[in-house]
Amino acid sequence: QVQLVESGGGLVQAGGSLRLSCAASGRTFSSYAMGWFRQAPGMVREFVATINWSGGSTNYAGSVKGRFTISRDNAKNTVYLQMNSLKPEDTAVYYCAATTQGRTTGWHSDYHYWGQGTQVTVSS
Repeated sequence: QVQLVESGGGLVQAGGSLRLSCAASGRTFSSYAMGWFRQAPGMVREFVATINWSGGSTNYAGSVKGRFTISRDNAKNTVYLQMNSLKPEDTAVYYCAATTQGRTTGWHSDYHYWGQGTQVTVSS
């Protein structure tokens, strides 16, 4: 079993930056691919970014490519999402997720473990 705890959300003005962290429990973290998803009010949960087990491969949603960066530190059992040039449309609850497969995936159904989410609000 893996438990995921997100942190780092908050309120920021448009154009600003935030860094989200996701701390994972369990000794198998380094073998899992990780992902970030987000859900705005009244919307479906959508893929944001994913990183493979080693950190050597990443993939992003088109809406965040060039602005967001996903990374991981396997020694700390932590995955990060650096968000720059934030826009009001980035406002959502952001969720960290883990999949037992080691390769990147943007499919919600591929993920086995989910965090509780952290709120990100971008004001205009």
